[in-house]
Amino acid sequence: MKYGMIALAAGFLIDLIVGDPRWLYHPVCLIGNLIALLEKQIRKIFPKTDRGELAGGCLEVLLVCLLSGGIPLGILVVLYRIAPWLGLVLETFWCYQLLATKSLKTESMKVYDRLKNGTLDEARYAVSMIVGRDTQSLTEEGVTKAAVETVAENTSDGIIAPMLYMAIGGVPLMFLYKGINTMDSMLGYKNEKYLYFGRCAAKLDDVVNYIPSRISGWLMVAASFLTGMDGRNAAKIYLRDRHNHASPNSAQTEAVMAGALDVQLAGNAWYFGKLYEKPTIGDPIRPVEVEDIRRANHLLYAAAVLGVLVFLAVRGLFAYMIVM
Repeated sequence: MKYGMIALAAGFLIDLIVGDPRWLYHPVCLIGNLIALLEKQIRKIFPKTDRGELAGGCLEVLLVCLLSGGIPLGILVVLYRIAPWLGLVLETFWCYQLLATKSLKTESMKVYDRLKNGTLDEARYAVSMIVGRDTQSLTEEGVTKAAVETVAENTSDGIIAPMLYMAIGGVPLMFLYKGINTMDSMLGYKNEKYLYFGRCAAKLDDVVNYIPSRISGWLMVAASFLTGMDGRNAAKIYLRDRHNHASPNSAQTEAVMAGALDVQLAGNAWYFGKLYEKPTIGDPIRPVEVEDIRRANHLLYAAAVLGVLVFLAVRGLFAYMIVM
């Protein structure tokens, strides 16, 4: 969109200041409802065989992509033609809603608060709101690691990747990315129900996050130097451990976080009552402590600010070169 960079800068600032008010219905909830509705209908049509599940999952991905990106595009095209300022206002508002900088900090700091001022059970419950793993038996260190890892992973998924796609194609492309990312979070499980139905969604999410996760990693390395963390170790662990995950993307930002904090993250975890053996990320130079949640958020904010500045500068330079 013509005013996409203005919308990105303004939307980012509003997100930093306001965050996500609980009373305001989030567009990702609409996407989630769409995914659930389509899944229910598609499963009625396709046979319950491996090939049928795979075909149904691919149809789901196609429809969600068309609708999640196409509807915002159509609305904005109409608004920009009627009154450009209306299009700019809506694009800014949607950008603000689709970024998760402050909300990620807010939710992770709830875990910090419960660890500091509440009980371990309260902290386990707080972290269960932001992670997919089983939390009932986590120790204080386990709860802290889960919160730190979530901040690290969502620095890319919730902030840098959406900003990158908005810089490229405006809010419609940002919506398309969130549609793909939400499908992966809902369908991309390797269990009996979703092994085939969710495969297309999971693979597409890997593709669209491949470049953003690596950009996020290097932005976080730079941010670790700027925030006074262990930047050299962040770069070292990033280059060494960024593939220590089943996903080609998740360890990119977790590796930087582990290196910047001089701690060891990841390792074995329980999901839906089943133990998954996972490699560790980083070196245990010191034990993980509750304050690492606060430090992780400092790195998150620094990387987010760097990200928006870099994307605005590159997009501005690109526009200038076209004009010249």
